[in-house]
Amino acid sequence: MNPENLILSEKHVSSSYVRQGAQARRGHERLVRHLLEQATVELFLNELALMDSNNFLGNCGVGEREGRVSSSLVARRHYRLIHGIGRSGDIAAVQPKAAGSSLLNKLTNSVVLDILKLSGVPSVASCFVVPMATGMSLTLCFLTLRHRRPKARYILWPRIDQKSCFKAMITAGDELRTDLEAVERQIQTLGAENVLCVHSTTSCFAPRVPDRLEELATMCGKYHIPHVVNNAYGIQSSKCMHLIQQSLDKNFMVPVGGAIIAGFDETFIQEISQMYPGRASASPSLDVLITLLTLGANGYKRLLAERKEMYSVLAEELRTLAAAHGERVLHTPHNPISLAMSLDGLRGDGDDKAVTQLGSMLFTRQVSGARVIPLGKEQTVSGHTFRGFMSHSEAYPCPYLNAASAMGITRDDVALCVRRLDKCLKALRKEGGEGGGSGGSGGSGGVEGGISPEALRCDEDHAGD
Repeated sequence: MNPENLILSEKHVSSSYVRQGAQARRGHERLVRHLLEQATVELFLNELALMDSNNFLGNCGVGEREGRVSSSLVARRHYRLIHGIGRSGDIAAVQPKAAGSSLLNKLTNSVVLDILKLSGVPSVASCFVVPMATGMSLTLCFLTLRHRRPKARYILWPRIDQKSCFKAMITAGDELRTDLEAVERQIQTLGAENVLCVHSTTSCFAPRVPDRLEELATMCGKYHIPHVVNNAYGIQSSKCMHLIQQSLDKNFMVPVGGAIIAGFDETFIQEISQMYPGRASASPSLDVLITLLTLGANGYKRLLAERKEMYSVLAEELRTLAAAHGERVLHTPHNPISLAMSLDGLRGDGDDKAVTQLGSMLFTRQVSGARVIPLGKEQTVSGHTFRGFMSHSEAYPCPYLNAASAMGITRDDVALCVRRLDKCLKALRKEGGEGGGSGGSGGSGGVEGGISPEALRCDEDHAGD
């Protein structure tokens, strides 16, 4: 932390706090130069930690929260950045005792804002990382809106069957898209002043596709209604981003537990940060800052490009497999991440037992993330019963299987998934009396050559399953 960097730090954190941290840091002169990228990041984090009072050599703490940690392992895990972020009443506020942690928070928010602009939202004005996952982060937004619109009682929500979110859908071919006319009718029926917000979604499982954000935004502007977007894993898709709560784990490959709240009104984003009760864990901010400093802008753009390429690979392999089993990949061109394959051939006299069994077979064969959706399932969530739950519709015409090309997916992931899915489908059809004839050999034969030797050895461990 040279003098120039200390001066730059004063733009984000009070100069008196920075000077105090710099003074304490002079007691720690034993620095080692590292050339490795990850070691450089660790050196930077250790420098930040030296600016927090719990790491001052002569500090005498007599308060109720002094950053004391019993386990040295826990201290190392957090790089001795113990004080967390924010203060009571504002998650973005600077802590007098924690100039380093406060600076980490400010830098993380700044870096994430750049990534949002890089990913397709150049006009986004402000953002902050919050140590809560999707559902709680959305709740924080809704609570802030409740203060702005105290008379409003309703949230208009185009149905998306994910329990962290809470009906206005129409079928267009295989796709389920936003029914704009139904949304506008509800606004007129309820009265715009009684609508807290329109809550739309870009991150969803096919055949559901991202909501029609531009049209919804225009409608919200017409009736002066706030528009909250659940963009949980949309940062990784330019199609979603050009169109704003986002999940950290899905978009930046860090542990679950954090989200980004962003928007085009800096004052409103600040209001949301002030709604957060008390201090907050710095872990999500630390994780995403480490990740982005290690990747850099070019590294993150490379991951985005690779994910998009793997979507095409996954789609092609699923089409080949589907054709070999008399199924088809559902036509959902407006969903750039998730794909769906029909499972009509597993239904026997309206019985979806084999469909459900397929999901269990895939899970026991270590195919994670594949979702098998039978017809007619009912689920009650907070007193509301959803018919056709998980299919985003009361009466979707066929059962299906989901697979997604999300950030970090590899060719081995695709090849092994298709290989194991092919084996499961053949086994189920054989049990159903078809003798496996419809399975053919095209399902796995076309991908085996693309699997790495390490992945093949892993697959052989499940050959008898």
